[in-house]
Amino acid sequence: MKEKICLLLLLGIFTFSHSVQSQKKAVLAPAPPMGWNSWNWFGKKDIDEKTVKEVIDAMVDEGLVAAGYNYLVVDGGWRDSSLTADGYLKPHPVKFPSGIKALSDYAHARGLKFGLHTVPGVFDCGNDRVGAFGQEEKHISQFVGWELDFIKVDRCKMDITVKEGHRGWTPDVEKPTYEKWSRLLANCGRDITFSISAYRFEKWYPEVCNMARTTGDMPCKSNSKARFDKNSKKPLSIMQIADTNNKWAEFAGNGYWNDPDIMALGNQGLTVDEQKTHFALWCIMTAPLFLGNDPRHMTKEEKEIILNKECIAVNQDPSEQGKRVIKEENGREVWVKNLSGNRKAVLLLNRGDQVSEISFTAAEIGLKGKASLRDLYAKADLGKFSGTYTRKLEPHACVFLILKS
Repeated sequence: MKEKICLLLLLGIFTFSHSVQSQKKAVLAPAPPMGWNSWNWFGKKDIDEKTVKEVIDAMVDEGLVAAGYNYLVVDGGWRDSSLTADGYLKPHPVKFPSGIKALSDYAHARGLKFGLHTVPGVFDCGNDRVGAFGQEEKHISQFVGWELDFIKVDRCKMDITVKEGHRGWTPDVEKPTYEKWSRLLANCGRDITFSISAYRFEKWYPEVCNMARTTGDMPCKSNSKARFDKNSKKPLSIMQIADTNNKWAEFAGNGYWNDPDIMALGNQGLTVDEQKTHFALWCIMTAPLFLGNDPRHMTKEEKEIILNKECIAVNQDPSEQGKRVIKEENGREVWVKNLSGNRKAVLLLNRGDQVSEISFTAAEIGLKGKASLRDLYAKADLGKFSGTYTRKLEPHACVFLILKS
């Protein structure tokens, strides 16, 4: 009898573990999630339910949802400045008077999935005491009731008296807290994509969440402006973030994706060439593609970048996270991602400030024999390649290629 009970318990544990993994990875994020997040453009101060509805409508009307950007995530600014007396979250009574369920219903009715930013500590990043620490079950029950599809769990403050470092977070608190979130979400009765935003990579992320930030915040319209490259720790540049994200490429895949942050496309400080390189990098790194622009007011060039189906297809191929294979002086770089169907995506970029010729050989990208070339931004076939390929690029520009053997 004891043996039978033990076998049943072991079977139950295996089944539970398998169902959690299949829900978290195989179902929720077989490829990097795509969508839009409110933070880069609106920050905490300028977001409200009217704006969110307008963005939802624009995402549908401008073709973003049809292109795959199907998550809409409201970042900071949706909460009131305190919890209820019994520890539940409250939507901001002025900015979100209809409540979160009404917005979630509106998004779902227009074919989008809906998500929110929340904090697992005691305080949010603005020192409001609205964190979920010790009462995670209550907050997740609200998220289920609001029919959310995505949660960004931002490691904001555990202790507001700690001004630097982890803001009171220690490893013996941080990992168990996020593991608790993972367990509760996996068993909440609803598919909710779990995004960790803790500003650095940890090797336990792939077993706990669907996507996780690997770096600090990217400068953007709501707090300053984006920078293509800058040799300083703060504020981070596009290329510095890519450098860091590249370190953890081997851990991506199987339903977990490294997140180098929301994209700073649109009028946020980057030139059109820099935006094309930024987008191509996120695509070849198989990063979650979350727009941080204003979908209500997009330029022709902006739309051409983010709606490029061939670039998006590179990103959505879940074979691996692409990696940098060549880094030379004066900013010459080559990145490669192995794709399904005996294909490779190759990104040549000029990180430097002078016009430069960038080359790669077949051997350097792991290619044997001849391959056809296609330029994804030019949408043009370039013939066959077998030896050395060279392009002259303007500063901060790129060429994004598909090679098919």
